[in-house]
Amino acid sequence: MIDEILPGLYCIKVPLPKNPLKYTNSYLIKGEDRFLLIDTGMNLKECVLALEAGLQKLNVDLNKTDFFVTHIHHDHMGLVSTMATRTSRVFFNPIETAILTNVSFKQRWAAMMEFYMANGFPEEAGKLWIANPPLSLFGSKLEAVLVTLSGGGKLEIGDYKFVCIHVPGHSPCHTCLYDKDKKLLFSGDHILFDITPNITCWPELSNALYDYLKSLKKIDKLSVNLVLPGHRSWQRNLQKRVQELFEHHNKRLDEALAAVADGDKTAYEVAPHIRWDLSYKTWEQFPIAQKYFAVGETIAHLEYLVGENKLKTKRTGGKIRYVLA
Repeated sequence: MIDEILPGLYCIKVPLPKNPLKYTNSYLIKGEDRFLLIDTGMNLKECVLALEAGLQKLNVDLNKTDFFVTHIHHDHMGLVSTMATRTSRVFFNPIETAILTNVSFKQRWAAMMEFYMANGFPEEAGKLWIANPPLSLFGSKLEAVLVTLSGGGKLEIGDYKFVCIHVPGHSPCHTCLYDKDKKLLFSGDHILFDITPNITCWPELSNALYDYLKSLKKIDKLSVNLVLPGHRSWQRNLQKRVQELFEHHNKRLDEALAAVADGDKTAYEVAPHIRWDLSYKTWEQFPIAQKYFAVGETIAHLEYLVGENKLKTKRTGGKIRYVLA
């Protein structure tokens, strides 16, 4: 499905099979002699077919197309390697560029799962995920020119003049694009409207939720008439949504704090006490992938409370446990 949002600006909805996100919003901007594609979808056949069909309808020449990636998640950059040509430029932030180019994903994934198991994640589940990391979802080797854009970096295409705004939290260096004159914000997964962005733990971020809330305040100061997110619907009231996201995380912080009131717990033991926006009735019904996301978000909230001196951690039997300060 293709929507024309503004002159020269289109949204191609790339389906995400069997995924609660439903689809990724891939945005195409037509310039005078080049195109810019913002985010792509996963490296899956269904995504490839949908994105290729949308680009063909819009008469897009991939040899004249550049790419902007908001962040490292595979539902946003999984098809860049497939779609980009040797004449393309791929604009990406420096921190996540380093993750892609300097670190073995297998080693990184294994280290992350060991950390999750230290936070109470079942060893059997951890071994399953270590053995089957979703590396294939990132696609093949990138042959296009990779251009790193720092915060404040400029990017122009057609009538659109963007500045890059780094907003760490959802990922180590998530980046939004902002056109001040048009009061237009491409928010990626930093701000979503129908669902809340997942804030989890990252080796590059010591306190991901703190960084996320700080980034929200930065974006809240902008003059914006239209927000174009990475998933679901786009809307206009930025400040209202920022306030809703603050309230959402404050509730989760209260739930996490209450969960350890009767004794120390691992993040895995705290997670069932959080009210997740999912249809499962019990924690036991959660699929392993959803438990992984839930535990990661629980860790982010617990670490925020540690930073606020409301909780502290202790190690018992190789496990990280949280206790009231």
